[in-house]
Amino acid sequence: MPDLELRPVLHLLLHVLVPLAVARIVWPEYWRRAAIWMLAGWLIDIDHLLADPVYAPGRCSIGFHPLHTWPAVGVYAALMVPRRTRWFGTGLVIHIVLDAIDCVLM
Repeated sequence: MPDLELRPVLHLLLHVLVPLAVARIVWPEYWRRAAIWMLAGWLIDIDHLLADPVYAPGRCSIGFHPLHTWPAVGVYAALMVPRRTRWFGTGLVIHIVLDAIDCVLM
């Protein structure tokens, strides 16, 4: 069995489990749709393709990748306000918070 570090695996699991839990708790009637929209927040990781190397286990995403900067976080927070974009904005903010926690744990 390959030697896997726990932190990156846990980080990826939390990127799935936290949005699912939030959707289930906050929007129980619509949790499946809410979860799908919140999981779509993972799309901001497309900016990792601009980096060389694409994945660096010791690199903090916050402030490094364009879609992981503080101005972008302000946009994500603003997306939480209108009802039409609330689920997606929540997913983006959850994604950033989890990435920030990962940075602290590095």
